[in-house]
Amino acid sequence: MGGILDRYLNRKVLARWQRAGQQADSSSLSELRRQRDNARQLRAQLDRLIQRADARLTRPLIGSSQFPRPLGTDWSWRPDLWRGPLARQGLASAPRKAALDGQVTLFHDCDLAEIVLRQTRNRRDNDLAPYSLMAEVLEFNGSFLSLSIELPSDGATGLTGQHLMRIDTVIEAERPIAGFVRLNIQHGPNTEQVLRELDMSTDAVSVDFDLAHLELNERRIEKVWLDVIFNNPAMNRITLRDLTFCRHHRADM
Repeated sequence: MGGILDRYLNRKVLARWQRAGQQADSSSLSELRRQRDNARQLRAQLDRLIQRADARLTRPLIGSSQFPRPLGTDWSWRPDLWRGPLARQGLASAPRKAALDGQVTLFHDCDLAEIVLRQTRNRRDNDLAPYSLMAEVLEFNGSFLSLSIELPSDGATGLTGQHLMRIDTVIEAERPIAGFVRLNIQHGPNTEQVLRELDMSTDAVSVDFDLAHLELNERRIEKVWLDVIFNNPAMNRITLRDLTFCRHHRADM
């Protein structure tokens, strides 16, 4: 009976406010003032409910780390920027170096700094990441714009030359642009770097880094980070809808 009673009361309350709205032009000022105050109190509670409901019901869910992983994956990760809201969701006139959070940092070599970064909520049916990062660039007299993503320490723990590191990303651009990813592995005083070009003709891109060709001191690996680089991004809007990392062993022959 509770559900039936709730629906009945909800219809009565809704009908009451509909009548109040229809009679607002002819109601007395004292009655209209009372209704306005009551409506404001009600609206505050409704807005709070809608906000919390949207946060829980909008897909993909905030904090989601769900994405396809290759067979044999022993470590995977989606950076926090694509999983949850930033404390500061926008950045205008970005300087040459700007930390977006503890994992992602923007770099560029443009004096004009006509760059706007904004974190947005993903809502498409095929989106797996809860959030995306959008970069809007106007005049740009530099040569590159890049995001540096530092992997957590467990991504470097146990890393060997027998691993493949896979980067999956979903990138959209208003105009054609050249994109690259560079994997950096610091071991002792040395840093190994591997550069790969992104296929920007499609939104979803996968890049595999084979670590067997690197001269790694596996016992001294201290830090791993990825640079996502765009050349000549002037007058363009670039959206990174997702970015994920997977580490898996090469298949034995």
